[in-house]
Amino acid sequence: MNRNAPWAPLNGLLQDLPPEVCDRMGKDLQLVELPVGKVLHEAGASRSTLYFPREGIVSILYALENGDTSEVAMIGNEGVVGAGLLAGARSVPLRAVVQVGGEALALRVEAAQREFQLGGAFQAIILRYMQALLTQTAMTGVCNRHHTVDRQLSRWLLLVNDRIGTTEIKMTQEQIAHLLGVRREGVTEAARRLQDEGCIRYSRGLIQVLEPASLLDRACECYEVIRSEYDRLLREPLEPER
Repeated sequence: MNRNAPWAPLNGLLQDLPPEVCDRMGKDLQLVELPVGKVLHEAGASRSTLYFPREGIVSILYALENGDTSEVAMIGNEGVVGAGLLAGARSVPLRAVVQVGGEALALRVEAAQREFQLGGAFQAIILRYMQALLTQTAMTGVCNRHHTVDRQLSRWLLLVNDRIGTTEIKMTQEQIAHLLGVRREGVTEAARRLQDEGCIRYSRGLIQVLEPASLLDRACECYEVIRSEYDRLLREPLEPER
C-alpha cells in the first residue's frame, strides 16, 4: 500500500500508519464497493473480514424480536468495521449495514491479526479506535434514553456529516427513524423544526446541512463527548516503529 495508490486518500486509521506498516499491509488490502443496503455481517454470523471505509456510512444495528431496529454506532472513513475480530470475537449480536454508499478497503482477518500481533502502530491505532467506538456506543444509548427526538436527530446529523465529508445526506426520514428507534412522525416533526430554524433543508430522500454551528447548538452534549473522545484518541501521534 502506498499513499499514491489510485484509491488514495485512505481511510483515516490507515493513512496515519507509518510507511513501513503500510508497505507490509498493502498487498493484503482490496478495494471493494459498499452499495446502499449491503450487509457486511449478520448478527451471530461468523466474520472473516475487516472493512476500512473510504466513503459512506456503515450502521451497526441491533434488531429486536419484533423486528424493530436501532443503531448503536455508525462507522465512516474514520474507522473500521470488524475491529472486534482482532480481540478474538468471531461473531457479535449486531448487524453491519451500509446506509450511505461508498467504498472500503477490505482486509482478511488473518492478515490483520499478523500485523496486530506485532504490537506496533497498527495495534495501537486499533485499540484507540475500539475505545472511541465504545464511547460512541455508550453515548448513543444514553442519548436514545434521555434526550428528545430533536436532539437525537441533531446529534445523528452531525455525526454523519463528520464522516462523509459532505453536507448532503441521502436518506429518507423513515430510514432515520429506524436507525434512531423512534416513530417516523417524530423524525418528520423534528426535521421540520430544524428546517424552519434554517439548520437543514429537506426534500424527499435528501437532507442538506446548512448551518452545522446552529445544528450543534441544538444537539445534546452526547455529540461533543463522542467528538472529543475521537479527537483525543485518534489525533494524537503514534509512536514510531522500532
